[in-house]
Amino acid sequence: MSTLSSRIPDLNDLLRPGETPAAVLWCATEIGEYASLIRPLAESAALSGRHICYIHFANQPLPVNILPDTDVCEITLSHRFETFTVAVYERILRAESRTLFLFDCLSELQTAWATDLMMVNFFRVIIPALKTGNCSAHFPLLRGMHSEKALSALMERADYFLNIYADFKNTWTRPEKLPVSALCLPHIWSDSSQTFSPVTDGVLLSRFHHALQMSEKMTRHQHMDSWDRFFAHVRSKYEYGEDLTEDCSRICSIMMSRDLRMRDLIRENFLPEDFFYIQEHMVGTGLIGGKACGMLTARKIIENRQPDIFYRLEAQDSFFVGSDVYYTYLVENDLWDLRVRQHSEEGYFSAAGELKERILHGHFSEGIREQLVHLLEYFGQSPVIVRSSSILEDGFDNAFAGKYESVFCPNAGTPDERLSELENAIRIVYASTLDMSALDYRRRRGLDSRDEQMALLVMRVSGSYLGNYFMPCAAGVGYSCSPYRFLPDMDPSAGMLRLVCGLGTSAVDRTEGSYPRLVNLDRPEALPYSTAAEHHQYSQRHAELINREAGMLQKVPVRELESFLPFYMQNLLLEHDLDAERMFRERGQYRSITFLTCRGLVRNSSLMETMREMLKTIQDGYSHPVDIEFTINVSADGDYVVNLLQCRPLQVMQSDGGILIPEHLDKTPPLLECVHASMGLSRAMQLDEIVYIDPVAYYELPYAEKSRIARLLGSVNWHFRDQGKNLMLLTPGRIGTSSPELGVPAAFSDISEFSVICEIAESRAGYQPELSYGSHIFQDLVEADILYAAIFENEKTRHFHPGQLASLPDHTSDFGVDGIKYAGVVHVYDVSGTGCMLYHDMSEERLLCWLPQ
Repeated sequence: MSTLSSRIPDLNDLLRPGETPAAVLWCATEIGEYASLIRPLAESAALSGRHICYIHFANQPLPVNILPDTDVCEITLSHRFETFTVAVYERILRAESRTLFLFDCLSELQTAWATDLMMVNFFRVIIPALKTGNCSAHFPLLRGMHSEKALSALMERADYFLNIYADFKNTWTRPEKLPVSALCLPHIWSDSSQTFSPVTDGVLLSRFHHALQMSEKMTRHQHMDSWDRFFAHVRSKYEYGEDLTEDCSRICSIMMSRDLRMRDLIRENFLPEDFFYIQEHMVGTGLIGGKACGMLTARKIIENRQPDIFYRLEAQDSFFVGSDVYYTYLVENDLWDLRVRQHSEEGYFSAAGELKERILHGHFSEGIREQLVHLLEYFGQSPVIVRSSSILEDGFDNAFAGKYESVFCPNAGTPDERLSELENAIRIVYASTLDMSALDYRRRRGLDSRDEQMALLVMRVSGSYLGNYFMPCAAGVGYSCSPYRFLPDMDPSAGMLRLVCGLGTSAVDRTEGSYPRLVNLDRPEALPYSTAAEHHQYSQRHAELINREAGMLQKVPVRELESFLPFYMQNLLLEHDLDAERMFRERGQYRSITFLTCRGLVRNSSLMETMREMLKTIQDGYSHPVDIEFTINVSADGDYVVNLLQCRPLQVMQSDGGILIPEHLDKTPPLLECVHASMGLSRAMQLDEIVYIDPVAYYELPYAEKSRIARLLGSVNWHFRDQGKNLMLLTPGRIGTSSPELGVPAAFSDISEFSVICEIAESRAGYQPELSYGSHIFQDLVEADILYAAIFENEKTRHFHPGQLASLPDHTSDFGVDGIKYAGVVHVYDVSGTGCMLYHDMSEERLLCWLPQ
């Protein structure tokens, strides 16, 4: 008996606040059971000189029995997990040593976060803060409200875990975890002595088990995650034909979108079974993100309004990695402290690199890995793409075009290899939230303090098997209206496409050979080129596809593409350069010279009408212009299907008219004047700085050094950040290309401070501007209200005299080592005191820049 007694701890001593920080979890059937016990413990702490702080976040009044001198900290509970958690975290770190924190019931967190997963993440983040601050805390939970998995995770990190049971007369507790090795016997609470006593005799043990049975009856069959419990409840109501209006509204808020306008669209177009399908295809919990939400909403609009067109859409069989998984990944890889530091003012940019690197080398929990295995089992060995779908992405106000990564997975090899490939793709997308362009974009749009949870859209890649290769017949982006008139007398309201052969990367990025076919849908076959040679010159040079044997993406030139394309696809995608073939025949040489134009597709009137009607239908559904991403697949017998991959509200330029451009005030010609080659709102501004990159000097640089010019341009851009100055950039070829031979390979974060960007044609170096309407860089210019102009070597450019700048102060050498080394290539001219004016009339499509001499 003495041996047994020695193994029974004095629970009163253990719970009495000591010098060692402790996290105590209490699990009760009703919160009142916990409240009756916690006051004596708090009084004991106060008598020992400890500060008491109550963290109040629940949507109910403060408990009536808290101590009078308790410091009450009110923290608003919202759907923004990070905002709430950081507020609690920072309050703990500000507390004096040995503070005892009392928390509202953790089960209340379900009202905002809808899932146990985020409650566990919160607990995992808060416990280290308590230890760091040498503080302790009591956390209550309600029995039957949480899954066994969540309770196990909480118990693992708590120092104490105690179950509370009550009957009509007594309150009992049974410790499930203590910080000492001992028998965890039931204890009974004495109101008179305000202490716990171990229950050892048979009579009291019998009464304890009676109280335990009463509690079990009340919570039977409820041990499941609140997320699953909610959906099971809604399904049950659906099967009985009950009204689900309020339930579907809640589903919109916890699973679909935080954008109020998108929620209205969803409620208008989705049925309950649509929500059930999405939930069944989720990995983890939380929101599915903007990209997934936009794609699904567009498809529902078509299904509801145009069943005939919906018949032409490929089946939707994507999976959705919920936004909660992103935060869980950070927490489980001990990245929360670094995340908080990166979100501070001083660490926003400086800590991003370290956080990005650690994200790339993190691990996934076994639970998430099991769900990813199920996902791969569904897709078999079909190629998949992991696409970003952040909760702020593709909204009415923020496009985030091209800011985050999408990663193709050939999905070939052993199951372990395929899982490793998928996990790495997810890490890359997660890490892209820390790319400089993404950080700069969020800060410029006032989103740097917002929670930016990254959900993911995992899609089967649409296409055909062509030997070792896999690709769709064509892909591209579409716009329901086109403010850019690349053809005379075109109807902008008919919509336009940027169409490419193969995967759609070339349709949105400015890469080598990325000259897509521009299609205005009122005249699909019309071309913006005056000669066949020009048409060939500005055609697509490579098709991007998946090499299944090599397990990688590959760019294949036209000549190689012909070797494995079936004949019917060649007729759809390739066109003969008849003039060039004739020239060779006249020399006695017989050659087949083809180039990619997608001519057979644009000649398919049924397909083009489908694309036009689809864009119009979605625009009508959104009550707003839209842009989409899509693929097209065509069979040998001419049948076709379209896969709608993405849809978002189109960021459009809206002007209230033009401006009056004054005549030149002296005989000196303007620095620049061009017509029908600009894009942007009307404006008149006085310029402060002009950055001129000499096309010939840039061309003559070694290839390896061209990226240094982008870095120097970024230094200039960031030097003038937030100074309120008007900057103009004159740059050769195509800015933002990934191919330095086509122009300066600058990211948008390298040019975001400029008010005007002009691309210069230079035949001596082979540079040619391209407006790239529909590319990611174009979306950036529209959202940032940056004026664009192309300086061609034709009648569209009436004047261009860069020599006028030579006499101005050039302070390129002020920008570090690169500024000194490349001062002959890049020129940073101070024009602030010259009265240099720039005018742009949107209605007349005329731009003039005048530099007084």
